[in-house]
Amino acid sequence: MTKTLASKRDSSEPVPSGNSRSNKSPSSDAPSSDAPSSDAPSSFGVAASPAGAWRTVRGVVRTMRPHQWVKNLFVLAPVVFAKHLTDAAIIVAALAAFAVFCMLASAIYTLNDLLDADVDRVHPVKRHRPIAARVVSHRAAKAMVIALLIVSLGAAALGPSSFFLIACSYFVLNTAYSLRLKRVAYLDVACIAMGFVLRVLAGGAATSTPVSGYMLACTALLALFLGFGKRQHEIGGATAKKQRAALEGYSPRVLLGAMMLTGLLSVVAYVGYALDPHTRTFFRSEWLWLTSLHPVLGVLRFVQLVRTRPRAESPTQEMLRDTLFVLNLSVWIGELIFILYRLRPT
Repeated sequence: MTKTLASKRDSSEPVPSGNSRSNKSPSSDAPSSDAPSSDAPSSFGVAASPAGAWRTVRGVVRTMRPHQWVKNLFVLAPVVFAKHLTDAAIIVAALAAFAVFCMLASAIYTLNDLLDADVDRVHPVKRHRPIAARVVSHRAAKAMVIALLIVSLGAAALGPSSFFLIACSYFVLNTAYSLRLKRVAYLDVACIAMGFVLRVLAGGAATSTPVSGYMLACTALLALFLGFGKRQHEIGGATAKKQRAALEGYSPRVLLGAMMLTGLLSVVAYVGYALDPHTRTFFRSEWLWLTSLHPVLGVLRFVQLVRTRPRAESPTQEMLRDTLFVLNLSVWIGELIFILYRLRPT
């Protein structure tokens, strides 16, 4: 005899007057708004069984997107290029700033997924995100946002006042992005780029390290390049306009040109920094320009990923899984450490 289970309904859906029953496949554990399993989380985010509790915990972690924390490595950039990697006190301050931005970014990702849950459900990949898939309830997601903000901004307040102000500015910018600015073509990418610039400034503020104009220019241009690449990847989707409102305002030709131009300018800015007389004097080296090959290869590889992996959720995620890209990045970092420090840090 086929075993049936009474179907549960989300608190936001009307309760039917009759008893609703549906078959449940033993091999299926995917959440469903129509017939979630008996261990699916409740509206309070509390699961009814150990298996469901573990699924909820995994959903919470996925919602925080720890794989995206790699972007916060930009917080450490001022320390690396100021030759402070052997100063223990500065390293501790920099790592604390990195942790603050990881928690702050997770709060923003959770807020964004909370606001975009209905839109994400029509996306072939994003519909599996925990909030969109109802693995994490809306009430639990709201509690996550509040908790992460208290932890991140509370910790930021313990540092220099300039660092706290930058952290607050980062949150305000990204909240405005989530609520409205992400719907405005080109301005949405500009907001993303500003977020990276704020990360660099935060790293400098947390460690009292000056940030050069070259570093800010390279950061802004690189972030614009990656942002335009992501939009170029998204605009080719069949349901693109339903998934992201800003895509209606993008022209594929202009978007491609913007991606190519910012990629080129980011490389030019890096070469300019490497050849600058002050840079060569500070690092006591004439060879930094040789590392310019790696930014060129990185830009070209990213463009290739944008054009050849249409099924990926995001080309920025694909590049961190791509062996060639990661290998090129690793060699570049190794060459930088060798040339900048050469066992003679200041």
